Amino acid sequence: MWYRQNTEPQRSHLHIVWGQIMSEQISVAESDRQDLHDLGYAQELHRGLGWFSNFAISFSIISILAGCMTSYWLGMVTGGPVVITLGWAIVGFFALMVGMSMGEICSSYPTAGGLYYWSAKLARRNGPKWAWFTGWFNLMGQIGVIASVDYALAIFIGYFIRMFNDSFNLTTTNIYVIFLLTLIAHGLINTFGVSVIKILGDISVWWHVAGVGIIVAILFIVPDDRRGLSSVFDRAPEGLTGWTGGTFVMVYLFALGLLLAQYTITGFDASAHVSEETVGARTEAPKAIVRAIYVSAIAGFFLNLAMTQAIPKNPDAYGVIAFGGEGDYFLVNAANRLISMSVGDVTAKFLVLICIVAQFFCGMASVTANSRMIYAFSRDGALPGSRLWHQINRKTRTPTNADWLGVVLSAIIGLLSLYQKGGYSTAFFALTGICVVGLYIAYAIPIYLRVTNPDFVEGPWHLKGRAKLVGWISLVWVAFITVLFFAPLFWPFWPPFGKTVFSADLTVFHQNNMNFTGPLIVLFGIGVWLYWKLSASKWFTGPKVQGTKEELMAIERELELK
Repeated sequence: MWYRQNTEPQRSHLHIVWGQIMSEQISVAESDRQDLHDLGYAQELHRGLGWFSNFAISFSIISILAGCMTSYWLGMVTGGPVVITLGWAIVGFFALMVGMSMGEICSSYPTAGGLYYWSAKLARRNGPKWAWFTGWFNLMGQIGVIASVDYALAIFIGYFIRMFNDSFNLTTTNIYVIFLLTLIAHGLINTFGVSVIKILGDISVWWHVAGVGIIVAILFIVPDDRRGLSSVFDRAPEGLTGWTGGTFVMVYLFALGLLLAQYTITGFDASAHVSEETVGARTEAPKAIVRAIYVSAIAGFFLNLAMTQAIPKNPDAYGVIAFGGEGDYFLVNAANRLISMSVGDVTAKFLVLICIVAQFFCGMASVTANSRMIYAFSRDGALPGSRLWHQINRKTRTPTNADWLGVVLSAIIGLLSLYQKGGYSTAFFALTGICVVGLYIAYAIPIYLRVTNPDFVEGPWHLKGRAKLVGWISLVWVAFITVLFFAPLFWPFWPPFGKTVFSADLTVFHQNNMNFTGPLIVLFGIGVWLYWKLSASKWFTGPKVQGTKEELMAIERELELK
């Protein structure tokens, strides 16, 4: 009797609290639905992502265990340790400016269309035209993300296989086959639905956090022959990257080295693209964008610090790590070679495996974000075959067709890799350039339209009067990095070298110093402009309203029934 009398009030209290929680969740869900209706769309996608899962998507795409590791060579062959170390602070700051500007806009327009929708609504005139170019550059950048991430992952997998079997050849053909298999795997996972992506995305965050912690700890503790922390502000060795070419050359190479961090800290627009699946999207999506950037920048700084101080003291080791040899001339493998030189064979295999799994998560999240963008862009009729790409899988409430379109386009652009001679990563640099420049142009357009639109209505997450300052800083930075990604990476300042410099014959390297980024993006821009001028300007009207409130609710009821 005493037990019953004293527990019933507690039960009643728990019921009340639980009821309040459920009521608040229902209230937030209904508010999200109403926000989407106000933007003109039905709740077709399943809204089941919390703040952590939304953050996990962008954090996984940034993926410091992908970007840092696969682009580490870029810092080594340009500015050296000093730019690897300082680059993270510089790029992290300016990327945060860009992310904050985007977050404020996202708070006002939390839709899967993201950037192109923002441009349409923020433009004071020619809204459809602004939306058109934003959407196509966003699409190109996202395809570049998938292709570059999965191609680098394929190289890492090939290197991992070679660690067990010396007879495995790291040829461009073998790497491309692995690349296709990873793309197919990511397409299949995304086909299973948002619940699977949510679980794997959440795991991805903790895998990255634990993985970075393990790699940093091992590289600080295990290596005996290492340069140490005193070397992390050194320049690249003389005669290796052109540091003896004068002040201008040194500044040029330092600037190019910033691209290591810049390639890594990109793709955070993913939080906006999954906002229609996020609970409390007006506040949680902007927070996720900003949080993903600064957490990645801090973690990436310590990861690169650990790697740089672990470079062996042997003066020849630097060149071998950067350029490879003995059947492995892939620049992308520089981080793998560094790990293999710094720790024992078993430990090296373990650390490389950690990176491979993280990169797999990154590619998975990239396909997810891209499919939502394709779905939204097709919802407004912008892509050829839009009706097909806009279709929703009735069982999973996800855009399965859009998943596979992204996979196929990435496989096609990955064919660039077959051009390479000798295994050098010219194509990979082009893929990273397409990724970063395409995305950041798409970021810059709505930011520019926002800072020049006095009628912009802030959402619940905003910059408290500093939007214009932050926005203009962001635009200047985007212009700067675009020029850098168009610039020659190895020419004209690369010194002549060959067998006399390293044990490996590097004369083949001179055949692969063309930067395809600029020509490809210019040709793409011309194609998009011609498509607009000759056709789309006559029928593309920007984001379309799907119907009245009653019609939107009818679409939702039909999906729920099916």
